Amino acid sequence: MADTVREIERKYEAPDDGRLPDVTGVAGVAEVVDKGVATLDATYYDTVDQRLAADSITLRRRTGGSDAGWHLKLPAGPDARDEIRTPLSETLPAELAALVRSRVRDQALIPLVRLVSERNVRHLVDADGALLAELSADHVTARRLTPEPGDPVEWTEVETELAPGGDPAFLDALESHLTEAGLRRSAAPSKLARALAETGVASKTDKAGKAGKKGEKAAEPTAGDVVLDYVRAQIAAIVSLDPAVRLDVPDSVHRMRVATRRLRSCFRSYRKVLDRAVTDPIGDELKWLAAELGIDRDREVLTARIEERLAELPDELRTGPVSERLSTWSRTSRRGSRERLIGVLDGERHLALLATLDALSATPPLRPAAARPAGDVILTAVLRDYERLAALVTTALAAPPGHDRDITMHDARKKAKRARYAAEAARPALGKPAKAFAGLMTDLQDLLGDHQDSCVARDALRELAEQAHTAGERDFTFGVMYGREEALAARREAELPALWAEVSREEHRAALRP
Repeated sequence: MADTVREIERKYEAPDDGRLPDVTGVAGVAEVVDKGVATLDATYYDTVDQRLAADSITLRRRTGGSDAGWHLKLPAGPDARDEIRTPLSETLPAELAALVRSRVRDQALIPLVRLVSERNVRHLVDADGALLAELSADHVTARRLTPEPGDPVEWTEVETELAPGGDPAFLDALESHLTEAGLRRSAAPSKLARALAETGVASKTDKAGKAGKKGEKAAEPTAGDVVLDYVRAQIAAIVSLDPAVRLDVPDSVHRMRVATRRLRSCFRSYRKVLDRAVTDPIGDELKWLAAELGIDRDREVLTARIEERLAELPDELRTGPVSERLSTWSRTSRRGSRERLIGVLDGERHLALLATLDALSATPPLRPAAARPAGDVILTAVLRDYERLAALVTTALAAPPGHDRDITMHDARKKAKRARYAAEAARPALGKPAKAFAGLMTDLQDLLGDHQDSCVARDALRELAEQAHTAGERDFTFGVMYGREEALAARREAELPALWAEVSREEHRAALRP
């Protein structure tokens, strides 16, 4: 069984003698408790081309200390990583193998580097004896294991690790004290990164090349540069969110789904830059993945909306077992499960999609317009999406209330979302006006989305009322909620003309032009 621990830590260059500075003067520290010396022996695993190291992920098997076992560390923000731990075993636990599958794919994980650390540990505690942070000095011996054993390298570093639930500001105060004592932050983000650099095991990031020289004027970005940066960011999001989805991290499924939609939308908006003969089939696979990710989420969101409407009703308008009927309807309507979703992520179709996205990123199917300066090409794409949106909104505003208007407003919502994503991608080329334009599209998308959600909720409420009636239950409350949703949709329709008048002002589009 795996345990997850959020680590917030900092590393410092230290003298070879490994002496720890006196930190009794740090505010809040009442006592420094000597916890002795432990020997930690860790073997780090990665693919031959170091796919994990390229994404600042470490996977190790470690003996010694209080947490011997297999450890997988995933980036979680500045100075923070989530460490997933499993008990010590001879082979890699399946649950950890699954968490790196989106990076590793069909490649073998091999022992890459062995690190042996002599760790001298101090606990910094407050006046109540509560742990504030751990301060340690590690004398590290690193040895390359592949492609062939190399000579060992040694160094000493000091590490501070915040106690669980602690205030990161304490590490700031501690750092000020350490730097006054002559320590400085380590240039390497982890022991493994330093070991890779100093033992001669080249990493993917080393092979990627360096940026332009200091003072060298950057070339004007092309349309291809701008679009590919956005495409690659969405691909990275899809891959990096895989472990979070498997761990059931809140909102991770939604964020992965949004990344697939952004990527698919980008393919459509910037078809003058990327060849649709290549991107359309990928877009179909992204649509499939988004649908799989949304099987239960859409129903959960709909259920939450109806529950919110129910909570708004006074007691006298609630008749019959309404909550129980809604709960039964929600459960029986679910078609997916976490097991199904994990099966999708482990399946050949998904892994093939990830490989295809890798190939797209490495050898993008660029069209001639991709070589042109970004401004005109990107602006044309954004304005083209806007014009499609404008045509649909105009049609919706002219239509009488009813089914046809509902459908047109839903189509307009999808076009608003595409225009928003196109503007997001355009920001490096068009600057702040693109950000402002994307904000306008978001406002419009939110209004149209609330209208569409109301349409879907009314369909669900009609179904619930029919089920209640068939079961001999009173359906009055569902009718009341239906009426309230109908009134909300009418309000959104009434708000649309004024919002569209603001969104469609020429000056917003004029601001996009260089």
